[in-house]
Amino acid sequence: MGKTFKGDTLGKGLRIGIAVSRFNESVTSRLLDGALEGLNANGVSQYAIDVAWTPGALELPIVARQMAGSGRYDAIICLGAVIRGETAHFDYVSAGAQQGVVKASLDTGVPILFGVLTTDDTTQAMERSGGKKGNKGFDASAAAIEMANLLKSLPGSYS
Repeated sequence: MGKTFKGDTLGKGLRIGIAVSRFNESVTSRLLDGALEGLNANGVSQYAIDVAWTPGALELPIVARQMAGSGRYDAIICLGAVIRGETAHFDYVSAGAQQGVVKASLDTGVPILFGVLTTDDTTQAMERSGGKKGNKGFDASAAAIEMANLLKSLPGSYS
């Protein structure tokens, strides 16, 4: 077996961008708090974290793409909450946001983490944004640091 590559969760020296949706802000602000807590707990300086607010989840990919393309950030975290309603709108918004984030990450070579909750109701969203199910913003921060460090450790560069 050849060499094994792993990213650690030490964030010292990393710059992180966060794109967060204003829609369902009672949930997304909790996700943001969790992400900031996780980044700070793992050594990312508060001065190395920039936050951009979008109107909703569908706008996250373009903001993440812009941030990633700037060359300023080692990773981007997208935070949002899409809560199922009575129409198919939920399906379009959640799928569009997810596909856009994946495309932005692949297009730029910068890890862009999908910390967007897709839940059936507000109770589930609150449970996953600092309730009994943890905080998915915190989880996304650890994954962002790990991915940034993993990509830095791999040979070659993505262009």
